[in-house]
Amino acid sequence: MSPRPPPWGIFSPDTEDDLYRCGSNISTDTDTTLSVSVIEEHGRMRRRSSLIQRSAMKSTEINQASAQSDSDPPITPTPVDFPLKAAAIEEKDGHIEFRVVNNDNSRESNIILTGLKCIFQKQLPKMPKDYIARLVYDKTHLSIAIIKQPLEVVGGITYRPFNGRKFAEIVFCAISSDQQVKGYGAHLMAHLKDYVKATSPIMYFLTYADNYAIGYFKKQGFTKEITLEKSIWMGYIKDYEGGTIMQCSMIPRIRYLEAPRMLQKQKEAVMAKIRAVSKSHIVHPPPAAWKNGVVEIDPMSIPAIKESGWSPSMDELSRQPRHGPNYNQLLHLLNDMQNHTSAWPFAQPVNKDEVPDYYEVIKEPMDLSTMEERLQNDLYPRPEDFIKDSRLIFNNCRAYNNETTPYAKSANKLEKFMWQQIKNIPEWSHLAE
Repeated sequence: MSPRPPPWGIFSPDTEDDLYRCGSNISTDTDTTLSVSVIEEHGRMRRRSSLIQRSAMKSTEINQASAQSDSDPPITPTPVDFPLKAAAIEEKDGHIEFRVVNNDNSRESNIILTGLKCIFQKQLPKMPKDYIARLVYDKTHLSIAIIKQPLEVVGGITYRPFNGRKFAEIVFCAISSDQQVKGYGAHLMAHLKDYVKATSPIMYFLTYADNYAIGYFKKQGFTKEITLEKSIWMGYIKDYEGGTIMQCSMIPRIRYLEAPRMLQKQKEAVMAKIRAVSKSHIVHPPPAAWKNGVVEIDPMSIPAIKESGWSPSMDELSRQPRHGPNYNQLLHLLNDMQNHTSAWPFAQPVNKDEVPDYYEVIKEPMDLSTMEERLQNDLYPRPEDFIKDSRLIFNNCRAYNNETTPYAKSANKLEKFMWQQIKNIPEWSHLAE
């Protein structure tokens, strides 16, 4: 039989009962604190008298509380409902199942792995089909699959663990195209993290993501900033041309399947604290002056607005645009360039360790990530400024690399794409002439 994940579910006593455990049964030692006399010869008598007195007082309090509880209805706290995500509900209801499989030559495992292979081949058309099949069936790789009965595979992840190095490489990750709007991808990644943490010393994931998958991996906690030493992973994971390497560092005490509900509970707790000291959640009726129609009134004449601390200067500040008039259009253009298939050599600054003489030849380096930072800092007030840095990337590439290299060819393709996009913007089309 194929290996199965640990028998955890969506709910567990540790995560549900502990969070809602009532403190009514917790007592302090205040009631039993005895005043000890500093006079040694009367110490025993004083302690005994104090204990009897406190016991009598406590008995009276208990009787009074009991009498009051008989007359008053019991107070029951209102539970707060924290709804599950759609994928978690489907799993709870038994509509989908998450199963860990490897090539153990069993019939059921072969059926699931074949289903995974077909999904990867369909959803990753740029990958050679025989390459996908070889890795999915490879016995050093594990897979976690989303299964609908009877053994219908709708998505999954294939990964290779490196237990001795405490990281795993995510090789393939895909969901069937007709199942991609149900939150399966996020729930699948949460299952993978919890399973890997529970069954191995692995605390890191590495993967090469194409331009279309970067957004998904960012939402799952992956980052382009690689903190693992290169000596740990370099030469062990598969390097894909045009892909962006990303890393995920898992948190030891987090159960990722419970993370969405945990965050909801934390948010509700914070909002409850805010409501206790704020009136911002109170909805006020409209001003009486608007009874016969909306007329101009002084905002400060409305008590709730005055109490909120609002001032006209705050309103003026909030209406000021955060960025220049060309920001949105330039951001859209930059995103299109970053997602282009020929953008991979220019995504990040050139690594000085890999190309030692690059900065001796190129005195004014530029790359797409630097352009993104400059755009966020409003350093491109005009499209001409943006185009200047873009052309700097392409000219630097052609100056350092021979025109027959894939780098120079990528520069030519990306530059051509940029000018095509600029021509499609009527206000900027004259810049492409």
